[in-house]
Amino acid sequence: MIGRLGAARRSLGPGPGPTEAVRAWQLRYVPVCATTERLLDDWLTQAPCAQGPRLRAPLALLAGQQRFGRGQRGRIWSSPTGGVWLSAALPWSPEPLGAAAVGLAVAVGLALELEDLGLPVRIKWPNDLYVPGPGGGMAKLAGVLPGQRLQGHQVRWARVGVGLNARNPIPGGATNVALAAGRHQACPWRLSARVLRALDWAMAWADRPEAVRVLAEQRLWWPTQVIQLEGKAWHPLGLHRDGGVVLGHQGRIRVWHRRFDEGPFPHSPKGGPPPGAGP
Repeated sequence: MIGRLGAARRSLGPGPGPTEAVRAWQLRYVPVCATTERLLDDWLTQAPCAQGPRLRAPLALLAGQQRFGRGQRGRIWSSPTGGVWLSAALPWSPEPLGAAAVGLAVAVGLALELEDLGLPVRIKWPNDLYVPGPGGGMAKLAGVLPGQRLQGHQVRWARVGVGLNARNPIPGGATNVALAAGRHQACPWRLSARVLRALDWAMAWADRPEAVRVLAEQRLWWPTQVIQLEGKAWHPLGLHRDGGVVLGHQGRIRVWHRRFDEGPFPHSPKGGPPPGAGP
């Protein structure tokens, strides 16, 4: 199975966006599992490249089917056969404040790959990718679950889970590549290779947080232009380079983050826009 993935990577050639040289990935595949996150955790405890202060090579664990995948705020979701389901550990910039937000970098890398298939991708903050759906509205195509492993104040590696609907059955409000771009574009192995290439892009741009923020902001889609927080109507103004959304209310500015394990929490209001914020 990994051989098929390698062949698919070679057949794709260079990616749609500038990256470093293609990295030597360490890859594992399982036909079915409870969750790729747990299997990746077990692998990282044993992998020689992870036995130091920083990860020395990227690792990805792919599953043909996932029974109890972990989504935002701990939601459990099923990942049927025909999609791309993986968890990866990525070498990353060791300084959290000087690095791109993992979720934004991966979302932009995936958007570039899907745009290469002719899809008009939009990023729904903080972690979903949408395209026009069969009914005329926007439909979810992929999701990203980012994180970091820290040692003290240093980043050892970035973590990311990716789910991409290829030709698998989909719930209401979602779509897949087969519907959006045609079945000839929906081979799970070729799309898995595109996801790895998107992660290559994210690693190459990890030390360019402002550039990543701009590229993500160009693709943002807001289902609503008003976000209710603490009884006030805040308006999204753009993105902060750390992955938060910049909100405005009657001349006040705040940066709002969403924690993927516990739900949303806002930062305290600020007197002006933070560095790297949108307009």
